[in-house]
Amino acid sequence: MTEIMRVQSLHKRFGGVQAVRDISLAVSAGAIFAIIGPNGAGKSTLLNLMSGLYQPDAGRIVFDGIDVIGLPAYRRARLGLARTFQKIRLFRRLSVLENVIAAFHIHRRIPPLQYVFHGAAFARDNARCYGEAMQLLEFVGLEARAWAPAASLAYGEQRMIELARALATAPRLLMIDEPAAGLNGAEVERLIERIRLLRARGMTIVVIEHNMDLVMQIADRVLVMDYGQYLFEGAPAEVQSHPAVIAAYLGA
Repeated sequence: MTEIMRVQSLHKRFGGVQAVRDISLAVSAGAIFAIIGPNGAGKSTLLNLMSGLYQPDAGRIVFDGIDVIGLPAYRRARLGLARTFQKIRLFRRLSVLENVIAAFHIHRRIPPLQYVFHGAAFARDNARCYGEAMQLLEFVGLEARAWAPAASLAYGEQRMIELARALATAPRLLMIDEPAAGLNGAEVERLIERIRLLRARGMTIVVIEHNMDLVMQIADRVLVMDYGQYLFEGAPAEVQSHPAVIAAYLGA
């Protein structure tokens, strides 16, 4: 399969802590690539490096042929990289719909003056954003809550708002950090269904997740990290039976 992202020899240190040490990986276009490991393994730090929230101390990240080292997160988003966060980051006083609409700004093409004096171009673009945002809310099952304040929704529903908002940026590679955290069994099943639909539409997905049942159901490849380092990479069945992975999770 065509490679859409390659990470080579990434290193990241915070003071005396080596959070990521010599991590390399390759993500195929249209695949679901999972990153797993015990708490503190460096998974979220790796995702922060890939998305541009952090810059590495050493190493390369190439997305669709472009070296993105040094590019901030917003410029990577315009290239087609989007992400959600382990800790939900919503505009809590805005409505559910307004939270999703906020993400459309990176693709808006309106004359700057029309942001001050609203004209026909602004009205057309605003209507487009509302329509597409409602489609995304329908996709995650929240269309009926569109005008509710984001803070009023249950934790699992707030995770779905964040997913819809990330999708509003029209990503080619979507990175999701522990999407099943706080979800009940039925919500996890719906999440799995949504992720599979996104993959069927051609989207590439990188997921960090502690829910091993979810990972084993959806992932094509799995990278296992421990103490910031590479431990193992393989197909889900290989990961499940690998002695080093079992030892890292359960103790040697």
